[in-house]
Amino acid sequence: MEGQDEQTTGARAAEDSHADIYGEDGAILSSFLAQIGAAIADRDTLTLKREVDDLHQSELGDLLEALHPEQRRALVELLGTDFDFSALTEVDEAIRRDIVDSLPNAQIAQGVQDLDSDDAVYILEDLEKEDQDEILSQLPFTERIRLRRSLDYPEETAGRRMQTEFVAVPAFWTIGQTIDYMREDQNLPDRFSQIFVIDPSFKLLGAIDLDQILRTKRSVKVEEVMHETRHAIPATMDQEEAAREFEQYDLLSAAVVDENDRLVGVLTIDDVVDVIQQEAEEDLLRMGGVGDEELSDSILSTSRSRVPWLLVNLLTAFLAASVIGLFDRTIEHIVALAVLMPIVAGMGGNAGSQTMTVTVRALATKDLDIYNAGRIIRREMGVGSINGIIFAILIGLVAAAWFRDPNLGGIIAAAMIINMFVAALAGILIPLLLDRFKIDPAVASAVFVTTVTDVVGFFAFLGLATWWFGVR
Repeated sequence: MEGQDEQTTGARAAEDSHADIYGEDGAILSSFLAQIGAAIADRDTLTLKREVDDLHQSELGDLLEALHPEQRRALVELLGTDFDFSALTEVDEAIRRDIVDSLPNAQIAQGVQDLDSDDAVYILEDLEKEDQDEILSQLPFTERIRLRRSLDYPEETAGRRMQTEFVAVPAFWTIGQTIDYMREDQNLPDRFSQIFVIDPSFKLLGAIDLDQILRTKRSVKVEEVMHETRHAIPATMDQEEAAREFEQYDLLSAAVVDENDRLVGVLTIDDVVDVIQQEAEEDLLRMGGVGDEELSDSILSTSRSRVPWLLVNLLTAFLAASVIGLFDRTIEHIVALAVLMPIVAGMGGNAGSQTMTVTVRALATKDLDIYNAGRIIRREMGVGSINGIIFAILIGLVAAAWFRDPNLGGIIAAAMIINMFVAALAGILIPLLLDRFKIDPAVASAVFVTTVTDVVGFFAFLGLATWWFGVR
């Protein structure tokens, strides 16, 4: 009961801390920001340390993001060795770079020593190679080797995200020896849920969960109760693939092994949650054609990241405009076509975007593959046909009543069915083709799908009108 009371008190203290700096909308209170800003302006180090000392790393990260650039640099400078470097893992890349670039390498080296290896790598990987080498040279030998090994793995791999602090014991040890080792060794990680079993060459043999150790007598050997390690993750595996392993098999942690099946680290669920969020944000931004843009990016860098896809959109817009130009005489004779044709293209674009979004997400999660692609394509064809008929009837009736011309209503209805059907096909086939040719469908699909629906929509509507009304 005493431990439970302590946990409750700690939880209430955390809640009180959270309530002190956040408003009802979840944003940091302007009064707290003003207080911190005033302390920074007065260079009141004591007040800053008192106000910031009890903040969780995520709360300190939110504070850094809410401050102006000059203020956040001054805050880190004034806190000095009391600054919690783990907060840098909670801010976006641009802010992290801005803060780290303003600090001397000696202070960074001192700060990352207190971090878990995965958090330290997260900060160091953004630095230039020369700065990395200088910082690593100031670290203890063991820590330097661990961080260098992680940094040597490619970006966005399990090796970069893994934690190199873990508990490993030989198979011939007893449970009693293992427990004594965990109690006496001061260099073990603060938190862990598994103990890995290795041979003399560090090759992974198995693992034991902590609850299994608590239920086993001290005299029993480790090899008698260990289980085969489930879903060991290669260090070179893409971090998104590793996250999918956690999701599929409900893992809390997983061993990370090198090409020789030697244990080099452990991947934990908190890191995987960050990876899932990061990958989801990347896909969302890429579908909007804005790359890896951050809210804190400068005007010039933001503009530069958006220009390429805007240029592609401009070129495809000219393609759609050229289709309209083929029917300029028809539009001159029937002005109502100019009013109605954006409806056909717009509805097709929205329908295509719906299918495309579902398809891109299914490809990312591996739910869509060669085995079920045919069934999904047939489903989308059916959906496109049904929705096309529904909206064809609606827009046909509206157009006929609006312009008092049943023929015009019938033409736009037919064009709507054609374009909604094509939109459904384009929304699934274009991402599949791009994925087939190793092009990220999240990046390129939207431009091509919109182009197809615009071109087909304009051509179907204006072409049918030209044929039906006999315009020459």
